[in-house]
Amino acid sequence: MSEVPVLLETTLRVALVIVSALCVCCSYRVIRGPTDPDRVVALDAIATNVVAIAVLFAIQTGRGLFITVSLVLAIIGFIATVAVAKFVIDGEVIE
Repeated sequence: MSEVPVLLETTLRVALVIVSALCVCCSYRVIRGPTDPDRVVALDAIATNVVAIAVLFAIQTGRGLFITVSLVLAIIGFIATVAVAKFVIDGEVIE
């Protein structure tokens, strides 16, 4: 396997730090959010950021397994967002 160029390595590390910081910012909104829809959007953003972290890590390490993990996390995040949004609107998930 070929070695990752230095510029790409640095860019990936910076991107991982930025996306991780965004997760922390979204966590603050989940905890302090003034309304429930704000919390739902912040949780969705965290799920999206976790998928981005998995993809960036896959690129950095060169392992395709993390791409599969990111796809599974994206599906779970989508289903969770839909369920929580339905709960916020209707008060129940399953009728």
